[in-house]
Amino acid sequence: MSDLIAKAAIDRRLAEIAQPIIEGMGYELVRIRLMGGKTHTLQVMAEKPEGGIEVDDCAKISTALSAVLDVEDPIVEEYNLEVSSPGIDRPLTRIKDFDTWQGYESKIETDEMIDGRRRFKGELAGTDGDEVLVTIEEGTIGLKFDWLSDAKLVLTDELIRDVLKSRKDAGEIDETQFDEVQTIVDGEGEN
Repeated sequence: MSDLIAKAAIDRRLAEIAQPIIEGMGYELVRIRLMGGKTHTLQVMAEKPEGGIEVDDCAKISTALSAVLDVEDPIVEEYNLEVSSPGIDRPLTRIKDFDTWQGYESKIETDEMIDGRRRFKGELAGTDGDEVLVTIEEGTIGLKFDWLSDAKLVLTDELIRDVLKSRKDAGEIDETQFDEVQTIVDGEGEN
C-alpha cells in the first residue's frame, strides 16, 4: 500500500481494516485519513475499479465500515466517518492514477529536494516503471513514485469538461433532469 493512500501510522492501520472490506464490495480504496479537530473525522475516499462512485455506493461502504470499525475499535477518540468520491480535483495515490489522468495538469510534492525543489506543477505524462512522468517548464521529468509525498489533479475547465462528458457518455448524467439555461446574447432576452 502506498503512503499516498495512508500516510500516518494510524491511517495505515485503518487502511488494513478498511481496504479488504472496500475491495470485497467491489470498490477500490483511494485514500484514508484520520483528521483532527474538535471532533475527529475519518475520511475515506473510494471508487469503482473503472472510476467513479455514486452516493448510494458511499452509503453502502459507510454502513459496512461502521460495523467493522465498531468491533475493531482502532480509534480511541470520538470521530465522524466520511465516505466520499475522490472528486474531480482528486488526489493521485496509486501509480495507475498517473496513467489514467495522463494529459491533465497536476501538483506533485516530494519528500526530499529534487534539483533544488520539492513542488512540481505540470502536465501528467504517464509512468515509466516506478517513475511518474510530468511535463514542467524545463521538459518532461521522471519522479520515483516512492519519492512522492502528495499529488493531486489541478481543477481546470478542461478537466471539468472531460469528466462531465465521460459521466454523460456513461449514462451517469441525465440532462433531462436539469433546467434549461438561457444565454443572453447582445441584449436579447434582457428585461
